[in-house]
Amino acid sequence: MVFTHLPSNLVPFMPNLTLAITVLLLRFSISQMDVPTRQSYIIAVVDSPERTAAVGITRVARTTGAALVPILAVPLVSGTLDWVPFVVAGVLKVIYDLLLLRNFRMTSTADR
Repeated sequence: MVFTHLPSNLVPFMPNLTLAITVLLLRFSISQMDVPTRQSYIIAVVDSPERTAAVGITRVARTTGAALVPILAVPLVSGTLDWVPFVVAGVLKVIYDLLLLRNFRMTSTADR
């Protein structure tokens, strides 16, 4: 899951439009690969009676985040700091992915 997210964070750092579009299309082609992994991870970590609620909360959080981001990003993109939302989103996503990977590894080694 982490490794499918990392290419999407490279888009703001591409030196030209052709490479940026290529990386973006690559991102679109692998962007949904993490959905089953994320759902199985939630199911593995959360106790059985709470699984449905945990999956629901995760979906609501993702949908809410996707709905609110344009409100924050549009003023920045329309100004002189048009690169800021892409870099901030990429950095936050890398931090999220690496923390998730760390947590998963700590959980899987604790189970052994």
